[in-house]
Amino acid sequence: MCITHPINEFTVPFPKPLPKHPKAFKSHGRPTVGAEANCTKSICCRDVDDSPAVPTVPAGPNGNSHCDSTITLADTLLEEVDRLNPRFSIFTGDVVEGATWIVDQAEVTTDLKAFDAQMAAKLTAPIFPSLGNHDSAPVNTFARTTSNTANNSQFVFDTQSAGWEVDHHSGAYSAKVPGMDLRIIAVNTQYWYKQNYWLYDSDVLQYVSPPPSVFRIHVNEELWFRRDPNGIIAFVVDALQAAEDAGDRAWIIGHIPLGKEDTLIDQSNCYDQVLQRYKNTIAGQFFGHSHKDQFEVAYSNYSEQTAANAVGVGLIGPGLTLTSGNPAFKMYEIDPDTFEVMDVRIMFTNISEPSFQIRPQWGLYYSVRETYGPLIRLSPNELLSPAFWHNLTKVFAANETAFQIFNTFISRGGAVTACDAPSGCQNTTICDMRAFQSQDNCDTPAEGFSLRKRASATHDSGEYEGTGLAHILSRMVLAA
Repeated sequence: MCITHPINEFTVPFPKPLPKHPKAFKSHGRPTVGAEANCTKSICCRDVDDSPAVPTVPAGPNGNSHCDSTITLADTLLEEVDRLNPRFSIFTGDVVEGATWIVDQAEVTTDLKAFDAQMAAKLTAPIFPSLGNHDSAPVNTFARTTSNTANNSQFVFDTQSAGWEVDHHSGAYSAKVPGMDLRIIAVNTQYWYKQNYWLYDSDVLQYVSPPPSVFRIHVNEELWFRRDPNGIIAFVVDALQAAEDAGDRAWIIGHIPLGKEDTLIDQSNCYDQVLQRYKNTIAGQFFGHSHKDQFEVAYSNYSEQTAANAVGVGLIGPGLTLTSGNPAFKMYEIDPDTFEVMDVRIMFTNISEPSFQIRPQWGLYYSVRETYGPLIRLSPNELLSPAFWHNLTKVFAANETAFQIFNTFISRGGAVTACDAPSGCQNTTICDMRAFQSQDNCDTPAEGFSLRKRASATHDSGEYEGTGLAHILSRMVLAA
């Protein structure tokens, strides 16, 4: 069991003080049409040695709730995105299949290249991607610059630098959206991830060269980079300062949300300092990982969680993965001047529809503005601001019907798990909505490895798809 330690206090250095006046796929799995879809393994629909000669439930061409996503399903999603004619798209990581224990570097490279080509072929508008914890081999492993290993993630960075046509800083980059005063800052959140075991490879003080802006300020560089593996936080500071100096707004995209239990609390705390400093520059923050339709609110004072103190929100996208519910993506309506979110529309396809295996039909599942706006008397021109999302958590705490709507929406109605007040799940869920810092969430890691079924009502780090040893062991127990 990992014991949560107190935060190691550290103040993130910034080049300039805050101005007084403000100026979502795991799509390349290896499911096989006709393979057994009703198996005892963690992922079905694959040709394996112990498959029955005659499948009891043959996998269809677009998969089912026990399968990885298929290439044909991803094709239909990308075609629907392009049909909607967005100005640009963002992708928050996890391309490589869910059967992570059999994935090697060759397959990761092949999958990443294939999905890069698939996006380029299907999408007309620019696409800004980020890396997920599945997008390396072994899974979750992104070695630090100082790690003594030849098995590093440079092959991932080399592959994506070519496929994405940007220069990387350990999988992070900054790029301006064509024709807009908006910059996309992609971060490699795996350097803040508890299950990236390269972060524990040495107790010796780690050091890497910082970005230029950090040289311009006097800091204890060794202490700084002990708190900032591979200088990802420093890179974000540099990119945000450049945006502020240019009068641009910025969107931050990444894979793992900063409030999740499996984000290291020191790095989450450092990121929060960055958010507080650049809150007037950051117009949006977008993440994935949980495969659920969720959000996390950030506050200037977590001891007083009010609408007035809400300074940011992390919007978490659902997944294409069929194991997490109905496949879905989010479409954002954006204010053309501030680049802040006016509405979020969740687009989905229902895997229970007879037409799904013939041609998935994509359509509107719900609109955040239309569904939740009336509950807090949102005015017609009002943004979906951090205050809006905080007020929505108050509605969920007081209105059981509204909360159950949210609970159904999490999986797009496809894999609904019971969650109510008597079980404690409702309070935990609302607490997590108010936690864009991992130290403030209410998820409790179980002692040792949790071997209970994932359908349990309590919330812990088992929320995320099977990336850890605990999940693999639990599936082995259930299959025994």
